[in-house]
Amino acid sequence: MRIPLDLPPGLNDDDTSFAGSGRWADASNVRFRLGRPQVIGGWEALTATTLTGVCRAAFPWTDNAAVLNIAFGTHSNLQLWQGGALFDLTPAAGFEPGAIDGAGSAGYGTGAFGVGGYGLPSTGDYFPLTWSFGAWGQNLLACPRNQTIFAWTNDTSVKAAALANAPANVTYMLVAPLNGGYQAFALGCNEEISGVFNPLCIRHSSIRNNTEWSTSASGSTAREYVLTGGGRIVAGRMAGPYMLVWTSDALFLGSFVGSLNEPWRFDRVGRNCGLVGPNAAVVVGQTAYWASPDRQFYSYAVGGQPEPLVCPIREAFAENLAASQGDKVVVSSNAEFGEVRFDYPDSRDGYENSRFVAVALNGPDAGAWHRGIMARTAFVDAGPSAYPVGVTYDGSVYFHEKGHSADGAPFAWFIESGDSYLDPERGLLVRGLWPDFKEQVGPVSVTITSRWQPQGEERIFTAPPMAAGDPKMDLLLSGRLFRVRFAGTSAPTAGRIGEPMFDVAPAGLQ
Repeated sequence: MRIPLDLPPGLNDDDTSFAGSGRWADASNVRFRLGRPQVIGGWEALTATTLTGVCRAAFPWTDNAAVLNIAFGTHSNLQLWQGGALFDLTPAAGFEPGAIDGAGSAGYGTGAFGVGGYGLPSTGDYFPLTWSFGAWGQNLLACPRNQTIFAWTNDTSVKAAALANAPANVTYMLVAPLNGGYQAFALGCNEEISGVFNPLCIRHSSIRNNTEWSTSASGSTAREYVLTGGGRIVAGRMAGPYMLVWTSDALFLGSFVGSLNEPWRFDRVGRNCGLVGPNAAVVVGQTAYWASPDRQFYSYAVGGQPEPLVCPIREAFAENLAASQGDKVVVSSNAEFGEVRFDYPDSRDGYENSRFVAVALNGPDAGAWHRGIMARTAFVDAGPSAYPVGVTYDGSVYFHEKGHSADGAPFAWFIESGDSYLDPERGLLVRGLWPDFKEQVGPVSVTITSRWQPQGEERIFTAPPMAAGDPKMDLLLSGRLFRVRFAGTSAPTAGRIGEPMFDVAPAGLQ
C-alpha cells in the first residue's frame, strides 16, 4: 500500500500534536511556492569590503544616469555602494555615533543606574542607532535617529552635510513625492517656535525646497503639526499618495488636502497597534505590514482598519524576541515571491538579529508562513537593485535569492511535518519512500520518527542521504504516528518537495 505525503502550505507549530496533525510543523530556510516546500535562494557578496559599524538600514536608488546606489547606515558611519566599491559619506560635522544595542525605552527602571531623579522616568531613549533614508531626486537625504537630517549631493568625493535649517533632532525622516515636487518630513522633532523636542511633532519643508522649514517665510509651504494622543512617533512610510505614521501605540493616516494653512491632515485610524521599531514596517502596494510592541503582526490597507495577521508560528517569535531590542526588528518585502519578511533578535541566540519569519501574501500560498535561521541586521527588497540586499552583523553585504549557496559556502535547510496518522485506524510498518523532488541540487537526508501514542516513546530512523535521481529509500519503522524531516546542507543546495510516497503495510495494534 502506498500513502502520499500531501500537506497544505505553511508552518503550524502553535498547536498540539493532535491539533497540528497533517501540517508542516517546523522548518528553516524553506518557503512555500505554489503549494509546495522549496529551498530558498542563496546569497552572493556585493563586495569583499565590509561595512564599518553595525548596519541598521539599507536604501537603494538610482541617479539621473541610471547608476545604482545603495546607502548603508551603521551605528558609526554612513556609507555608499556604487559600481562595486564602498565610499564613506559620514558627515564631518554634526553627526554622533550611537549605540549598537538597546537598553529599554524611556520610562521608570530604564537607562543607566543613577541617571535622573529617584522614582522618575529616564529622560531619553536608550536605543540602537537606526537611520531613515529618502531620495531627493538623485540626491540622498539621511537621518540618524534623534539627530538632524544630512544631505549628499551625488559626488563620492564629498561627504554628506547637515541639511540647512532642518530640525536639530528628528526621530524619523521621510520624503513625500508630490505632483510637481517633493517635501521632506521630520516625524518627531523640535517644535519651530520653542525649539523643544516634541515626540509627536511633525514638520515638513516647502515643496521643492528641502532647506526651507520656516512656516512664516514669504511664500513658504512649510508647516507644523502635532499628533493627538500619547506615546511617541516611531516611523513613517508612504503608501501611494498617503503617508502612514506610527506612534508607539497608534497608526495615523496622512492625506494631502492642499489647504494653504494645513496642506496635510493626519487622522488616527488605529489604536493599540503601534510600531515596535523604526525599521519594523513595510508597504506593499497600498497595504502596510508591521510588528507591534505587543509582538503582534498587523496589516493595514488604506481605507480600512488595522488587522492582526493570523500567524500559526507566532508563539516562538513572541516568546523569544530579545527584551529591549525591538528597535532592531527589520520588516521587508520580497516582490519575486510575494512575501513579507520579519528579521528579529531571538533571545535563544543572543541580542542581535538571528532569525526571521515570513508570510506569503497572495496566490495559492497566501497566508502560509515560513521561517529561517539567518543573521541579517538590515534587509531591503529588490528594485532598483536586481536582487534583495541583506547585511550581516559584521558588515558583509549580500545579494539574496541569487545562486544556491551562502556565497560559495554551504547553508543549512530543513522542513519537518507534524505528527500525523498515515492510517488513523491501525498501526503501519513503513518499508520505503519514493521521493518526489524537483530541481534537487546536493544530497537530501530523510529522517522518520514514529510513535504508537502521542506521548509515547519515539523511534527514529535516518537513511543515508539521497542523491539527485535516487529512485527509492528503504526504511523499516512501525507505529501509528509518523513525523518526516527533509534536510540538506551543501554548496550548492536546492530543491523542491512535491508529493513523496510512502510504501507501508499493516502492523497491527499496540
